[in-house]
Amino acid sequence: MGFLLVPGFALMSYTAAIEPLRAANLLSGKTLYRWWHAAPSGEPVSASNGVVVLPDCGTRTERTADMVFVCAGGNPATFNDRTTFSWLRRLARKGTVLGGISGGPFLLARAGLLDDRRVTLHWEHLPAFREAFPHVAVVPSLFEIDGNRITCSGGISALDMMVALIERDHGRPLAAAVGDWFLHTHIREGYGPQRLDLRYRLGIADEKVLRVLGVMEMNLEQPVPRDELAQEAGISLRQLERLFHEYVGHGIHQHYRWLRLERARHLLRETSLPVLDVALATGFGSASQFSRAYAQTFGEPPSRTRTLT
Repeated sequence: MGFLLVPGFALMSYTAAIEPLRAANLLSGKTLYRWWHAAPSGEPVSASNGVVVLPDCGTRTERTADMVFVCAGGNPATFNDRTTFSWLRRLARKGTVLGGISGGPFLLARAGLLDDRRVTLHWEHLPAFREAFPHVAVVPSLFEIDGNRITCSGGISALDMMVALIERDHGRPLAAAVGDWFLHTHIREGYGPQRLDLRYRLGIADEKVLRVLGVMEMNLEQPVPRDELAQEAGISLRQLERLFHEYVGHGIHQHYRWLRLERARHLLRETSLPVLDVALATGFGSASQFSRAYAQTFGEPPSRTRTLT
């Protein structure tokens, strides 16, 4: 296996992917897996937390591998190295299985290697990815295996993915032993959710509020009117407003606007979409309306956020 480490890659995701391979070798008593590391420049590459890894080669290498995983984090949408993209396409032509971990699928998509595939990536990058690659079927799962393309949302889900690959290649007993080795007592299927249930993520127990919050998160481009949200909850708008103030801490409109603006901030950081397109993608009628709301919430205009990324 090869691992392409892009500057700013997430160390936890990378470690969760490579350590199961070491454990499989150790527990089986055989060298089932070997690996090498590449970096775009061939020079030492820093993870997002500053840990530096010395790669074996750059992306002009002719090294071969059965699988190559792209490990990226931070803001993968800004990575634009033609040599790396050409190398990935060359690997694909040779029949290499290509994978992306955390933000890695962004690079595979930029290289044109995920067209018409079912893929996933870290939830933080999902909105920008959907806007940039509307022809790619992206889903918020833990990992996806679609033929010779493998994508993973990152974090500890890389461990689940590798255990699944070990089971596929070498059987359930070894895969279970690897999971046990890392005290991972519940191996999750790829289709599992990336994020905590809203109940635990927000610390809210009221079912009516949770139902409405879920509808809000699924409808940011075309916000659902408040009266329809109340109908969804099966109560009056006045009752829903009271519940929001009690459990969320502010009103329906304020919370909905904050969700849309938070999505907009992700899009500004991770895409090159014009401000107007970002505004429309988050339910605002004009760039000026969006800019005023954005500045009121984050203390800076949208252009400033984009400049800092």
